[in-house]
Amino acid sequence: MKLLRWVAASLLGLVAGLVGLLGVVLTATLVLAPIGIPLLFLARRLFSTTGRLVVPRAVRHPLQELDRAGSDATDDVTRTVRKKWRKGSKDVRKRGRKLGKRVRDKAPGS
Repeated sequence: MKLLRWVAASLLGLVAGLVGLLGVVLTATLVLAPIGIPLLFLARRLFSTTGRLVVPRAVRHPLQELDRAGSDATDDVTRTVRKKWRKGSKDVRKRGRKLGKRVRDKAPGS
């Protein structure tokens, strides 16, 4: 999957380069500048899309990834505590707190 993203990014980068070059040439001729300027904006958007394809999501949005990891850990703790509660174990609160501390210690960024 990573290889496919890199190939798509390289092809999109080539297209963006060609569109940008065409935009520069059209902008240099003042008569065709109204066509060249939007092409330059399009090239910029294509280059940013290329960058998004190459860079992993965790690098682009680090806070969202930490939030996702934290909510996944919370879901795991909730699931485990509910399972223990159904079994009728006696000291559920204590076990839940211990489990929460263990998960919190293992969570990234702590």
